[in-house]
Amino acid sequence: MIAEAAAIGLDDLGVLRIRGADAARFLQGQLSNDVTRLAAGGSLLAGVHNAQGRAIAIVRLVQAAAGDILAVLPRELIPALLPRLARFVLRAKVQLADDSASWRIQGLVQADAPDALAIKWADAPARWLALSAAGAAPAASEAGATAQRAAWALLDIASGLPQVYPRTSEAFVAQMLNLDVLDGIAFSKGCYTGQEVIARAHYRGRVKRRMQRWRTLAGAALAPGDSGQLGDGRNFRVVEAAQLPDGRCEFLAVAALDPEMPTAPAEPDGEPDGAARSPLAAEPLPLPYALPT
Repeated sequence: MIAEAAAIGLDDLGVLRIRGADAARFLQGQLSNDVTRLAAGGSLLAGVHNAQGRAIAIVRLVQAAAGDILAVLPRELIPALLPRLARFVLRAKVQLADDSASWRIQGLVQADAPDALAIKWADAPARWLALSAAGAAPAASEAGATAQRAAWALLDIASGLPQVYPRTSEAFVAQMLNLDVLDGIAFSKGCYTGQEVIARAHYRGRVKRRMQRWRTLAGAALAPGDSGQLGDGRNFRVVEAAQLPDGRCEFLAVAALDPEMPTAPAEPDGEPDGAARSPLAAEPLPLPYALPT
């Protein structure tokens, strides 16, 4: 467990900085959420998608200043994402840069917003990402960093928060990661890359597989991108996973919502067929939000 007011170093996260007079307008054409909702002191969850509506990355935006937006995401995704976004700059007055080295990112567990540039991360318990200059002193002790980082991941899983990593980039359509339930998609905004597929899935109600939460019944080691089959026959692919102290694993994975159709062939969304593996004994756990049926 993470104690109240604990600070966890999140060195695996990085910062993609978008600066210029057209920063917000540029992002509006690239992200699934409505960037006009981003205000000073606030934050926004959004996805970056390819033309097929599959998530390349999930980002958290925070406005550092007028015309200066920071996108927080796994550091290892930035080298591939940066040139991909740069192709769409054209004549826009915007500069993109990997600014990870300039920032210290910490996860804070506390009720009130920290006295720093911060992103509201989750509720129950209330959690924040605090961004400070790389040379600044930590907000609090980061002792036991590895254990604390695993505990933070378990809280993310309990909160039903998806993340995308190199092994799962472009594997899932936005709704499979529950971005619509988490207010990460604006269906009323203008065009953005992948919008047609995402909107069609929404209005036709054809999302048959979504991210759900489980806990293994025995010791297991799972990682994002791993695939397999559940005891009821449903194929799954791991989105996020973290081990418990007793060796069991809690994980978020995309699987069919209907257990009555568990062995249907995988659709071409990047989810491998796990039917060849021995079934994984795991119990379903609740999410803090309801999934559309």
